[in-house]
Amino acid sequence: MAGFGVKIMVLVATVLLAGRPALADVTVAVAANFATTAQKLETVFTAKTDQQVVIVTGSTGQLYAQIRNGAPYDLFLSADAARIARLETDGALRPAGRKPYALGRLVLFGNDPKLIALGLRQALQSAALRHLAVANPALAPYGAAARQVLDNLALGPELDAKLVMGANVGQAFGFVRSGNAELGLVARGQVSGNDGRWIEVPRDLYSPVRQEAGLLRDTPVSRAFFAFLDSDAARDVIRAAGYDVPACKAEPAE
Repeated sequence: MAGFGVKIMVLVATVLLAGRPALADVTVAVAANFATTAQKLETVFTAKTDQQVVIVTGSTGQLYAQIRNGAPYDLFLSADAARIARLETDGALRPAGRKPYALGRLVLFGNDPKLIALGLRQALQSAALRHLAVANPALAPYGAAARQVLDNLALGPELDAKLVMGANVGQAFGFVRSGNAELGLVARGQVSGNDGRWIEVPRDLYSPVRQEAGLLRDTPVSRAFFAFLDSDAARDVIRAAGYDVPACKAEPAE
């Protein structure tokens, strides 16, 4: 049985490595809420360095599990600090390989401006609301934040039957965009260009969504991308996407 287990581990590792693009200089695992912003960062970074970046997206929980199972990612842009802290505790991060890169905000997003205009509580209590999209709280920090909002508004039990749960906040956003849900509690960074169709959730209704980056592999390119997150160019992209940035820059990795 022990030999069989070793064969399985070798097979899994081979499959994961085979899935890594051969021309990638750095592979970055990115939480779903930050996917579009990460692509913009990739464009700026590649233009400055001529280094190729491959972005792999998913829920924070899913990506964390993949990393713990040996997925060959160089960096992890998590939607929370907890998973990065666990990786640091387990020795999976490189020296000086942890820092915040964005501070996420939660919004209520919908296709009907009239429903949004009712305000947060009234919209969530409206008879017109049949489905509310959220990310899975067990996998996605924005899902956990959405759960806090409903509980703090004392609306949790009333809305539980209406919840449509995505594996990540990107999927929850897609449920609203496709019309499968009237409203969704999603990331502020996802709703750019949708004026009149979202309102910001008061920040006293949920814990801050502190998004942290973890350096998993120590190569010149991975260190360069990790340091790039502190640059003015990167911070401008992150702000423009609807995120706050840490109050002061973390020290660049040596």
